[in-house]
Amino acid sequence: MKIHGIEGMTTNEINEELRRGAKFVLYQYCISVLVMTFKRGTDVYFIKSGESAVGKGIGWTILTVFLGWWGIPWGPIHTIGSLITNFAGGKNVTAEILAAVNASASRPATG
Repeated sequence: MKIHGIEGMTTNEINEELRRGAKFVLYQYCISVLVMTFKRGTDVYFIKSGESAVGKGIGWTILTVFLGWWGIPWGPIHTIGSLITNFAGGKNVTAEILAAVNASASRPATG
């Protein structure tokens, strides 16, 4: 899984941003083709404190608006759900990311 927005940042810089209110989020998108509808989550995005989480996910929201509705019956249902998630700033997965990082840091190195 790729995390967008942490490129070039040190662990200390990331931790400082998290203390200031930064978060890790993922967005949802929906694509429909006639009777098939696909609802997926994006990669994880790091949203620094003061940045707009809604703005970072606008591309996924636009994709969903144009391509999500067309599948019957799940297209409209999943499209609305994805739009609600994205307009709320995405799904906050900070706790899950930190738990995974801490778990991998506490494992002994194999050699």
